[in-house]
Amino acid sequence: MQLLQTFVLTTISFLLVLGLVVTVHELGHFLAAKAVGTKIDRFSIGFGRALGSWTDRSGVEWRLGWLPVGGYVRFAGDENAASIPDAEDLKAMRRKLVAEGRADEIPRYFHFKPIWQRAIIVAAGPFANFLLAIAIFAALLMSLGDLVLPFRVASINAGSPAAVAGFKVGDKVVAVNGRDMQSFSDVLQVIRIRGGVPTTFTVERGGGRVDLTATPEWQVQKDPVAGEQRVGVLGIRPAQEPGDYVRVRYGPVEAVGQGAKRTWGVLESTVYYLGRMLTGQVSADQLRGPLGIAAVTKNVTKLGVEGAPDLPSMLAGAGLNLLQLAALISVSIGFMNLLPVPVLDGGHLMFYAYEAVARRPLAAKVQATGYRVGLALVLGLMLFATWNDLQRLRVFNLFGGLFS
Repeated sequence: MQLLQTFVLTTISFLLVLGLVVTVHELGHFLAAKAVGTKIDRFSIGFGRALGSWTDRSGVEWRLGWLPVGGYVRFAGDENAASIPDAEDLKAMRRKLVAEGRADEIPRYFHFKPIWQRAIIVAAGPFANFLLAIAIFAALLMSLGDLVLPFRVASINAGSPAAVAGFKVGDKVVAVNGRDMQSFSDVLQVIRIRGGVPTTFTVERGGGRVDLTATPEWQVQKDPVAGEQRVGVLGIRPAQEPGDYVRVRYGPVEAVGQGAKRTWGVLESTVYYLGRMLTGQVSADQLRGPLGIAAVTKNVTKLGVEGAPDLPSMLAGAGLNLLQLAALISVSIGFMNLLPVPVLDGGHLMFYAYEAVARRPLAAKVQATGYRVGLALVLGLMLFATWNDLQRLRVFNLFGGLFS
């Protein structure tokens, strides 16, 4: 029974978060296409056979697929696998429309739109993800405010990077590498991804400011949400008494500004960590696939319901936690989709850049090759991330125990 409850909790929370992020991503493409008068055949949430569908007055089929782990917008004439037909395909498509007496529809077809309009449609998906994250952060800050814990040093571990750098009890960290820090969580986010990298911390001490250079050291820690993680640490414990926390309230404009700032911070950290991973400075074992994200959503949901006195409080706690997780995942999906890899939005934008310079689309063979290579890269990354998930979840240890 406990196993069944865990499975249901994990599945429902995972699908809710993923469904929200994917739906907003596809709505970005959809709304941008509508804005420039593009003919759309289908808007689908999920893949595979339709569980239900209906067609609106503009001719768009709205569909819910049985496999709710993605979604797509299908434009009229979108038959090429890479979604970018070459010059011959375009000529054939135009002749067919004319022969069928539908020449007036040609300007509404996605592939006959000007390059700048196609680029806007494609880029709208990732940017919708960024806007979703900003909206979630802003809504939470405006409605609940923020409980801020300034990074004031309460104790320092002997021999730690902080001790070597000269930190003292009572120091208040106000900036890292010249960037202002408002809270403990801001500083912690930087420290965790900069293991082995000398970092400048500006602290308030005795009415003045002092710059200290410390190099966070890697350490494996167990997180209640993410499980075991290899993160950078300084060896400092911050002051965390009730009186150290500050409740900050935000108006609508300030909340949106802070939401944008947080979204940018998540994006900046993601790009920085990925850069270190690609250059071999950090291990890629922290990459998470669908199983890892599902495990995180389960842990986030459990933390939200713990200690809640009744069902409404449990739902509210779980909902707030899942919203914050959705914002983080939305930023990641937006960024990943902008990478210049065929089959991703960034790959389409790369092809459009070529078309703008060369004044013609890429040849069909080149597109098909790029599509296959891009698909192989994406699938390879997913397989690698899933392997990490299985290792992290100790699945192979479980099987080993069963057969030993």
